[in-house]
Amino acid sequence: MTTDLNTLLTALYVKIDDQLGRRTRPGRPPQLSDAELLTLAVAQVLLGVRSEARWLRFVPRHLPSAFPYLPGQSGYNK
Repeated sequence: MTTDLNTLLTALYVKIDDQLGRRTRPGRPPQLSDAELLTLAVAQVLLGVRSEARWLRFVPRHLPSAFPYLPGQSGYNK
């Protein structure tokens, strides 16, 4: 199941990143790109996880290498 989920998330990330394109912003580069954040949000909906806290615990356990950085719960809604 993990391999299929990794493949789905990779394809989803590529599609979202292609649609968003590259935007340059002044200042430091963000730790989490817009495409990564949208991929996290869409994957949460697709997997039916309603709680953000549960989702942020689920991702490192089941997808440890999928996202190099995960925001804390308070940063997830920003």
